[in-house]
Amino acid sequence: MKSVMYKKKAPLILFLTPALLFLCIYLYYPFVMNIINSFSSITGLGTSSKGFNNPWYSNYLKLFTDPIMRTALKNTLLMTVFTIVFQVGMALFLALLIDNISKGVQFFRTVYFFPIVISATALGLLFNLIFLYDGGMLNQLLMKFGVEEFIDWKDQNHYLFTMSFPVMWQYVGFYFVIILTGLNNISPEIYESSEIDGANMFQRIRYISLPLLHNVLGTCLILSITGALKIFDLPWVMMGAGMPMDKSWLLGTYMYNQTFTMGDVDYGSTISIIIVVLGVVISKTANKLYKEKDY
Repeated sequence: MKSVMYKKKAPLILFLTPALLFLCIYLYYPFVMNIINSFSSITGLGTSSKGFNNPWYSNYLKLFTDPIMRTALKNTLLMTVFTIVFQVGMALFLALLIDNISKGVQFFRTVYFFPIVISATALGLLFNLIFLYDGGMLNQLLMKFGVEEFIDWKDQNHYLFTMSFPVMWQYVGFYFVIILTGLNNISPEIYESSEIDGANMFQRIRYISLPLLHNVLGTCLILSITGALKIFDLPWVMMGAGMPMDKSWLLGTYMYNQTFTMGDVDYGSTISIIIVVLGVVISKTANKLYKEKDY
């Protein structure tokens, strides 16, 4: 028997309308305006448009000739790969370890999840102190192990590691909790049956845990891709305006710099559209390749 609520549509519409209006005002309208701005000439933040560019697609042509844009795109794609391999990979490894212990599960859950609740600005300042050239913790430790010269962790040889490591570290706990929840939803009876059949721990992980985590890992894959494409706060605090030598730009930081620092609002809007398009295309491709399974 269907509920009375579903027979009467008025209550459903009443509750759905405020949420729809909120999305239209604060998400869909700004997104549509962003598309229009990308074809317009806007020379300063808060200033009105001078009309459409001539030609109207000039900002999109500029993307192909802008060397910093190519650098930002390359770094962002590399960050996406690092996120998938190291964040999700490390989270899976930790979750599988925790799933095989009987005591201290809540402790490890809290410890690994804790970095997410810390402000990205605070973490950026913390890691700036760690990677400091002449007095940072990392260089001081390396000197204890015999390294004679300080390493500049923000130079052109190390900037990608310096920028990526804190991001990887911060969000491992996020995917760890998701994967561990997926593991907890696997029936213990399946593991008990496999033990009776003589399966060891590695066989249980390979033939039971990983296959039954397929859909959970697919969710983590999509979240990691979309998250990596819009990373901004931690790299901006650490690297600032594209230091060193315009090599450490990401799409998010370059868009912010163009919009709020340079005042090139229309070009910043164009970069934001590219971020959205990349997110949709890469996520859809990953979703096709990593198809959801029914068990």
